[in-house]
Amino acid sequence: MRLKILITIAMMAGPALAYEPLVEKQEFTLENFVTRGGKTVPEMRLGYETYGTLNDAKDNAILIPHYFSGNSHAAGRYKEDDVSTGYWDSIIGSGKPIDTDKYFVVSVDTPVNLGANDPNVITTGPATINPKTGKPWGMDFPIMTIGDFVDTQKGLMEKLGIEKWHAVMGASMGGLQSYEWAARYPDKLERVIPVISSGWADANLIAWLDVWASPIKLDPNWNGGDYYTDQAPMAGLAQALKTITLLANSAEWTDALFGRDWAREDADPGQSWANDYKVVTKLNEASAARVAQSDANHLLYLVRANQLFVAGHPKDSLYQGLFNIEVPVMLIHTDEDLVFPGNAVRETGTIIRSDGTPVEFVELEGTRGHMDGVFGIAQAGEQIRAFLEAK
Repeated sequence: MRLKILITIAMMAGPALAYEPLVEKQEFTLENFVTRGGKTVPEMRLGYETYGTLNDAKDNAILIPHYFSGNSHAAGRYKEDDVSTGYWDSIIGSGKPIDTDKYFVVSVDTPVNLGANDPNVITTGPATINPKTGKPWGMDFPIMTIGDFVDTQKGLMEKLGIEKWHAVMGASMGGLQSYEWAARYPDKLERVIPVISSGWADANLIAWLDVWASPIKLDPNWNGGDYYTDQAPMAGLAQALKTITLLANSAEWTDALFGRDWAREDADPGQSWANDYKVVTKLNEASAARVAQSDANHLLYLVRANQLFVAGHPKDSLYQGLFNIEVPVMLIHTDEDLVFPGNAVRETGTIIRSDGTPVEFVELEGTRGHMDGVFGIAQAGEQIRAFLEAK
């Protein structure tokens, strides 16, 4: 089984499977966007991508919200010579489970997107200029919720003239947005597929999210979020990204890839503090490479949005939002997940199902833990295809 999974993942990276047309980043702006907390953002400018063609009836659209450290690049390439493709390229495209010969797929950058300095990301958040002051918002930017992310997508939906999504489907934080769509706007979609996510942030996740944020706050350069005219908290951000990477994967992945190898064969960590283990140096290098395109304050805002999450954001009940879901649900998860454990997903599904809403489960296998919901999603391809085609 493991060999089959590794072959599948390897095939996912192959150029022959890429979504064929070149992808164009588009953008839209929502004027005077009011958050769920009652604050106003004068200009909410966000990027999005589309794959396939919207039909005349405008009833073949599928929304793909993205995960915590991701963006709207779900499939394809921007240029012919791009080496990498969108994160779910294995299931989005002509003849694939999310078949772009049938469906019009929309993927949107969230507000406070982590990649605020990525040229392929268009987002609004603390790093954005506040039009009222002419300076970056910093920590004066309104606190955002997963519900706010969904409301920006609803704004794009209206601009595109789409009245109902054929489906909403996303991984991790994208799964949280999927639950929110189904709980808050059940008349605006026909089915929902939350992947590697559960119906609320429990105490363990809230605490882990705080661990993700802590290195930034401890970096002196953070300066309470006021660093846009000085040195950014790069060291703290790198450590935060390192922690996120480690929790989002699994011990099976780190052991298989790095073992107890030293960073250099002749550099014993037991002989000098200048020497280290391969797993440590590789995680440090990967995190440092990501820092240049990321923004520390944006990460903090994403952390808070995820901590605040309860499906539907009901005021008095942890479960009411899940009871409000009336459309068919497919929950894709893995028991190796350290972020949203399988038991939490199954509990969510049981609550949704308790009042008769149809729920089906698909369990992924692999060695990447939480990230199998991104890199191993092709395993669930045929179940996704059937679910989308069901009448």
